[in-house]
Amino acid sequence: MRFSDGKKKFVPLVDPDQFTPAGIKKVATFSEKAGAAFIFFGGSLITKDRNSEYIKILKENCSVPIILFPGNQYQIMDDADGILLLSLISGRNAEMLIGNHVIAAPVLKASGLDILPTGYILIDGGKPTAVSYMSNSTPIPHDKDEIAVCTAMAGEMLGLKLIYVDCGSGAMNPVSASMIRKIRDSISVPLIIGGGIRTPKQAEIAWNSGADVVVVGNAIETNPELIMQIADRSGK
Repeated sequence: MRFSDGKKKFVPLVDPDQFTPAGIKKVATFSEKAGAAFIFFGGSLITKDRNSEYIKILKENCSVPIILFPGNQYQIMDDADGILLLSLISGRNAEMLIGNHVIAAPVLKASGLDILPTGYILIDGGKPTAVSYMSNSTPIPHDKDEIAVCTAMAGEMLGLKLIYVDCGSGAMNPVSASMIRKIRDSISVPLIIGGGIRTPKQAEIAWNSGADVVVVGNAIETNPELIMQIADRSGK
């Protein structure tokens, strides 16, 4: 799965706990029409066992690759196409850096999923989020660009293939344009930006600041048509 072909990409994020089957079908339909690069699937905590059902609905209604965005090792599903193997490099929780990965490794090796080693960097988006609570990690302050830059650089030097900078689900504020620009200037691997992006304009700012991929989750839960509106900005 290519993240680095030079094209700006839009990715809807589906937290299965937040959707009905009808809502999942709408996401699939709009993602197909919008030409979404991928659909990320998962969340910090999933309480409803509908993952396989929802992935099946997505695949029946669109050809967009489904990439798992797992909150833990229990969210590995063979019926997806790939998985972001997330290492929370901004935190100091060893389980999120490597511990869960050791447990998941034999399952992943046997799964057939396209495994995408990803450095995950959590930024303070103005309020505590599910990911900060569940991961027991402290986000990087919103205005500490240099810490985020050095963390991203370290992730690339460690061999991670993607850097994902996120304010978390439901964040009040997105990653700042300044931080995106400085990270983009400091790494060569693809840069994914998510959290707190609710409008096409905010997505456009992220792309123009250097994001290769923009991810939107919460905003499409109540307005799936936003997928079309945001994707339209990716080429501008």
